[in-house]
Amino acid sequence: MSEAARSGSFFSTVDERQKLRFWGMGAVAAACWGLAAIVTVSWPDVADWDNTDSWAWIAAGLAVLLLVLTPAQHRLGRVGRALAVAGPWFVALGVFCTVWELTTAKLGWLPRPFFSPPQGLVDAYAEDWPRLLICAAYSLRLFAFGFAAGGVTGFILGVFLGWSPAVNYWGQPILKLIGPVPATAWLPIIFFVFPTAFGASIFLVALATGIPVAILTWSGVKSVAAAYYDVARTLGASSRFLVFKVAIPAALPHVFVGLFMGLYSSFAVLVVAEMMGAKAGLGWYLQWATGYSAYGNMYAALLLMALICSGLVKLLFLARDRLLSWQKGLVAW
Repeated sequence: MSEAARSGSFFSTVDERQKLRFWGMGAVAAACWGLAAIVTVSWPDVADWDNTDSWAWIAAGLAVLLLVLTPAQHRLGRVGRALAVAGPWFVALGVFCTVWELTTAKLGWLPRPFFSPPQGLVDAYAEDWPRLLICAAYSLRLFAFGFAAGGVTGFILGVFLGWSPAVNYWGQPILKLIGPVPATAWLPIIFFVFPTAFGASIFLVALATGIPVAILTWSGVKSVAAAYYDVARTLGASSRFLVFKVAIPAALPHVFVGLFMGLYSSFAVLVVAEMMGAKAGLGWYLQWATGYSAYGNMYAALLLMALICSGLVKLLFLARDRLLSWQKGLVAW
């Protein structure tokens, strides 16, 4: 007689337990989003909003999707595990959107036009998505040029600072002097030196990226254990080999820390730079929306910026994991 039969359990095998497993958090999340949809359609708005029904359909669609996924979550493999991890966030977002809808569109506790309800964002995306996409493309182009230039320059400078005593002697005091100063503090000088706002913006983003990359690369090269160099020299390694095959690979974890720090700081600088003189971009869009009191559009742009920045961070994590997979178990991960 099997163990399951002797114990009198309802389940005869582990597979049956798996088949009847239930994602409880998904059901709770579906209920929260369903409540958001019910509140949206059953409670009159204090003002006219064009996309109230659209927002209700979106909330109801998310509720139905979560309800469908609830019994199937454990069969979805990696996607199912990701859903299980994100379950509390689905619940929190459903509650947040319900409270947001109540305090803005239904009860008017948060005054217009400074606080837009969820349907205000839906309206901004539905009506102004071409301009938002164009501005996002301009911002990404500017960010790509600036981040690449700053990352490469900071990396090269950091390697020289960590390897060459002469470069370290002259460069370290300058880096310590410039490093603590926010990149935006250089705006008056930079916009005077550069002939175009685009060039000045690229320099600002590069500066915000390059400083942390240079400092962390320098720290990484300096922290390489001397035993690595001694072993390589014993085997006849040249100085070029020590730099490219010992110092730089060992310092790469520090380099990626600098890139992460530079990404966040440079993205903030990007928005400020676009507000100062650009003709397009998300920073320009924020200034335009604020000037016309289109706060729904402003929140839509802020949400888009947050999603873009989160996506860039995710891509940088994937690049780090791919490039440094050989170091797992050797360095702190």
